Amino acid sequence: MEKFTRRSLLVASAATPIMTGLAGTGSGTPEDGAKPHPPYHFENISPRELIRRRHLPNVELITHEGKHVHFYDDLVKDRRVVLQFMFTQCDKICPLTTDHLVKVQKLLNDRVGHDIFFYSITLSPEEDSPAALKAYAKQHGANWTFLTGKPEDILFLRRSLGFTYNNPKEDADRNNHSGMLLIADEPLMRWAHAEGGARPEWIASIIRNEADSPFKGTVNGAKLSDPAVHVK
Repeated sequence: MEKFTRRSLLVASAATPIMTGLAGTGSGTPEDGAKPHPPYHFENISPRELIRRRHLPNVELITHEGKHVHFYDDLVKDRRVVLQFMFTQCDKICPLTTDHLVKVQKLLNDRVGHDIFFYSITLSPEEDSPAALKAYAKQHGANWTFLTGKPEDILFLRRSLGFTYNNPKEDADRNNHSGMLLIADEPLMRWAHAEGGARPEWIASIIRNEADSPFKGTVNGAKLSDPAVHVK
């Protein structure tokens, strides 16, 4: 199947083509040692579950506070999220994107951490310990969750989320994966990208468009189309 790239856009209306493309996917072993996707039978799986299995692996991560969490169960399931890949030694787009997200957080008022969740995931887990990520967050005034983990899990997560290049040389350059933001309303299967270097006001508008979409849906009886609802 054709892989999702950083610039691709997943939205609810595209769910059917996505499912069709995944129907014949098996559990082939990647040549570089990354984890293979588990086998599944298309006809027995709902669209949301199929997306979860293919793009939202439940790998274990460690927060900047040292807490062990699982990516899907603890961070993404039933939530509206904004995902950033970064690394603390990055001297190009990472600091700019992080600073823009700090401004976006202020533009969204008190919503971040309540009904919208920001996550920054390191591309250099070998170097970025929880303590290093905590110091980086403090340096930038970022009040959201930063994450590290096992290198193989971070690689698997990055590629599952579509932050990948077919060219091995380009894929190995961490800077190529740190300039885009992935914005999602997981229960409604709405997915979008935004450039991290764009104006914070524009990034905030994209996040609001996804979070406050007119599409109707509920989580535990709460209406997701209501911006006042806090999905936890």
